[in-house]
Amino acid sequence: MPLILGDALPYFEKMIYLPMIISILERDREVIETSSFKLKGPYIYIVESALNTVRAELKETNNYARRKNMKLIKRGKDGTFTEYAFIQNGYEDKRRYMNIRLRNRTEELISVYFAMVESQGTRGVATT
Repeated sequence: MPLILGDALPYFEKMIYLPMIISILERDREVIETSSFKLKGPYIYIVESALNTVRAELKETNNYARRKNMKLIKRGKDGTFTEYAFIQNGYEDKRRYMNIRLRNRTEELISVYFAMVESQGTRGVATT
């Protein structure tokens, strides 16, 4: 029997990926704000909308983790892997993620959040 229940795993992974996405999008927003784009508004809107969605999802994830007595600890990182400890109800499960996989999955998730913004429609953009 696994130490960590299967329904908890997606929440642990959200606890890994969502903070990464937030830091990347915040950095991207700063780059956009200081760049020489003529029309920064639409780009900032997309990034801000995605950030708001990610922050709300992280808040829900943290509330779930608190209710289910879950904790994530980053144990270490080398050139190839990052190790995390998933702790739930006194049980600990150590997992190693390839750094390239973390990067690729983070990029996939950012695309998903941008697509969510697109499906909601962009404010102030004329369609022809």
